[in-house]
Amino acid sequence: MQQLSRFRPSFGIQVAIGMAVGVALGVAASRTGGADGAIGSGLHTVGQIFVQLLKALVPALVFTAIVSSIAALRDLPNAARLVGQTLLWFAITALIAVSIGIVLALTLQPGLHSSASIAAAAAAPATVGSWLDFLKGLVPANMLGLTATTTTTVGATTTSLGFNILQIIVIAIAVGAAAVRVGTPGEPFLAFNASLLAILRRLLRWVIALTPIGSAALIGDAIVRYGWSTLSSLSAFAGTVYIGLGIVLLIVYPLLLAAHRIDPLWFFRRAWPAIQLGFVTRSSVGTLPVTQDLTERALGVPRAYSAFAVPLGATTKMDGCAAIYPAVAAIFVAQFFGVALHAGDYALIVMVSVLGSAATAGLTGATVMLTLTLTTLGLPLEGAGLLLAIDPILDMGRTAVNVAGQMLVPTIVAKREGLLSAPADPQPTSALPA
Repeated sequence: MQQLSRFRPSFGIQVAIGMAVGVALGVAASRTGGADGAIGSGLHTVGQIFVQLLKALVPALVFTAIVSSIAALRDLPNAARLVGQTLLWFAITALIAVSIGIVLALTLQPGLHSSASIAAAAAAPATVGSWLDFLKGLVPANMLGLTATTTTTVGATTTSLGFNILQIIVIAIAVGAAAVRVGTPGEPFLAFNASLLAILRRLLRWVIALTPIGSAALIGDAIVRYGWSTLSSLSAFAGTVYIGLGIVLLIVYPLLLAAHRIDPLWFFRRAWPAIQLGFVTRSSVGTLPVTQDLTERALGVPRAYSAFAVPLGATTKMDGCAAIYPAVAAIFVAQFFGVALHAGDYALIVMVSVLGSAATAGLTGATVMLTLTLTTLGLPLEGAGLLLAIDPILDMGRTAVNVAGQMLVPTIVAKREGLLSAPADPQPTSALPA
């Protein structure tokens, strides 16, 4: 078995191979029945099952990890300083990202280089973000952080359960703090929580082993369902967004790492499987189990700190969805509809991006953040409807940047505080997780 493992490709290579296979299957499905054909429907089903497996672990994993982190933070020096440094670097990187988005949008002017034919698509989206909804969303509706959604169609009404990751974080922080505060009576609960966390981490490793298959299905499904034809009328806008994402991921993040004496190649080699998974799942929450596992095991960030910082980042650290994208999109809408923006408006874009990114709640898509920005600026909400046709394609790049940032900040803070250690697994992607 050891000899066989030597010839097994690294985990990152396996994910890359899976994505390449997915591209081939996606092209084949497009030519043989499309999304409704055998290959297309198979890719969609396998991809959705994989994402469901990841998301099934998220509520319990986030809750137990944060409760455990709160207990463990007692033993870390300067715990309050760690929290403050984390939030500070969330804000700094968001400020850099939104500034890049504003400069690119003003320089490239995508709203003046888009086809007028897309005006027919202008329609207010069904979901609109607001500061009031964001503040209300911080308060848990129940102790489980569950939400129910009822959908009515012709002749049928269905109710589905979901979860609000931000509310789960609030609940876990409160429960963890209370368990620590009560002292001895809380110790059995903390011991049970630690045991449950260990079990969930083992389940997580088994699910992570399916990542190459899930990546193949998800990227193939994306090609079948979205293709690239819809980019033609909004190519200037899409190009501006992806240029901004590329600058942040490939220039800003490496510079920040190098400034802290962290080898950017070392970081990206270890973080790349999670970044790849974020690209194909289009969900920071769906990628969260892998992100947290690699932050600890591959990058050497202490579990007591990463268990707090990474789930928080999956909710509030959105350089792609909550900084670059809404900045470019808001300026695009203003240019397209001929609305003049002034210095105060650009300051509002920065404020919304730095302070309101938690409104995205780690969910797939950034419509909530975009509409929050548009309403704050007083721009027509119909502008968001122009961009929905290509949102899935843009969301792939946005989420990849989000995930990279969610691993970057804990790594930088741990390095600054002298907590970054040699990875528990020096070659974390040398084989499939055990």
